[in-house]
Amino acid sequence: MRNDKNKKFINHMIKAETVGLGKHLSESWTRDPKHLVFTLSRYKFISKMFVGFKNVLEVGAGDGFASRIVRDSVKNLELTDNEILNLKHYDKKNIKSQYFIHDFCKKKLKKKYDGIYLLDVIEHINKKNEKTFIKNISASLTSNGIIIIGTPSLESQKYASKTAKIGHINCKTADQLKETCNNFFERVFIFSMNDEVLHTGFHPMSHYIFALCTIRKN
Repeated sequence: MRNDKNKKFINHMIKAETVGLGKHLSESWTRDPKHLVFTLSRYKFISKMFVGFKNVLEVGAGDGFASRIVRDSVKNLELTDNEILNLKHYDKKNIKSQYFIHDFCKKKLKKKYDGIYLLDVIEHINKKNEKTFIKNISASLTSNGIIIIGTPSLESQKYASKTAKIGHINCKTADQLKETCNNFFERVFIFSMNDEVLHTGFHPMSHYIFALCTIRKN
């Protein structure tokens, strides 16, 4: 009996479709495999915070590979990015979500979402565009919406690669991120992350920080 079950399990594994990593995670795996674990852990945090949400939007979704983790926790997930090249690398077979091009530095969306998140995005936004960027995202939330912003901490940049430092033009400390978000949202909760471990410890020793924000009531 046990052998029959083992055979069924093995046959199931053999028939399972082989899935290739997206462009960005493939690069991460090649450069530093551990970083892939850290990235997926960030998406897991998002998925836990948005369990059961009706409509969720990811801003700066890249190739969308890791977004599948969030997709399995919400009723509807849509992806957006401002780079047309990322849309070309998006694999519909992986997640089957709507993917569209949009630049929040220029305008808000007509559609509103009850959850929006952006991971490794805000540090790439020029400071002169930051106010418009966040304002347009907040305007795309429903009246009870929640936004989660994840970004490498300013303190972590001494350990960042030369390539990362070129693109990281707007990193913040946890206090700076909270201060920025307080200008747009009713409540701001800060979380820290080191490797794949989420915590509320001493922020200056954190490599990655999250701001979970509630929409400001008019």
